[in-house]
Amino acid sequence: MTFWLLYLALGAFAGVLAGLLGVGGGVVIVPVLIYLFTAQQMPAPFSLHLALGTSLASIIFTSISSLRAHHRKGAVDWQVFRRATPGILVGTLLGSWVAAQLSTRFLKGFFIVFLYYIAFQLLLDVKPKPSRQLPGAGGMFGVGSFIGGVSSLVGIGGGSMSVPFLVWCNVSFRNAIGTSAAIGFPIALAGAAGYVANGLLVGALPAYSFGFVYLPALVGIAVMSMLTAPWGVRLTHSLPVPQLKKAFAFLLIATGTKMLAGMW
Repeated sequence: MTFWLLYLALGAFAGVLAGLLGVGGGVVIVPVLIYLFTAQQMPAPFSLHLALGTSLASIIFTSISSLRAHHRKGAVDWQVFRRATPGILVGTLLGSWVAAQLSTRFLKGFFIVFLYYIAFQLLLDVKPKPSRQLPGAGGMFGVGSFIGGVSSLVGIGGGSMSVPFLVWCNVSFRNAIGTSAAIGFPIALAGAAGYVANGLLVGALPAYSFGFVYLPALVGIAVMSMLTAPWGVRLTHSLPVPQLKKAFAFLLIATGTKMLAGMW
């Protein structure tokens, strides 16, 4: 019962975060699930793989709730979504296969470096050139493949990369958040499918697992995140942009620091 309550609380927080910053919530879900799975004495060699797969599966539901709320605010650029999705699907499926071959320690280290990089990029707040625009079809396929591949490696919905990229291309910050919420759906769908498929080839996973997705955690997180994501969307459209950027950056730094401390 304690773990069920923790899964629900995690889902509630991740939902607000997804709506507020367009990140899917994976930057919080993954490290918390690692600690919870360790406390539940799940197989150590697969604890991070289960956290990554479960995170991506939960983001399927969170992103639907978040993107619908952002769409009602007119903050989703569906043309960007359509151009990026093919590359995202290819990159995400490939990335989930690569992750299944890597050790937990390597994945943790990769995740931490990734968080710090994105956080300091936001804090420096380098302004894009006024003439910079989104790339063409080939460029968007490449960007989508990169975002999808890295997202599946670290169990996130891609917002930590797609939001800075869109802002760099002179998309407004609020529209970048809304569009990122939409982009998170194909990332989560393809990533979760990849973790399920690769996990089904592994024995000795805990009961109630479907590949590398732990179903009790998925249900608890998904239910609450779908309920709370619209609250985060309302905050996005009421808070000033500089505060949104700082909140995004400090969240990433705090998460990375906590995971780094846990490694040692």
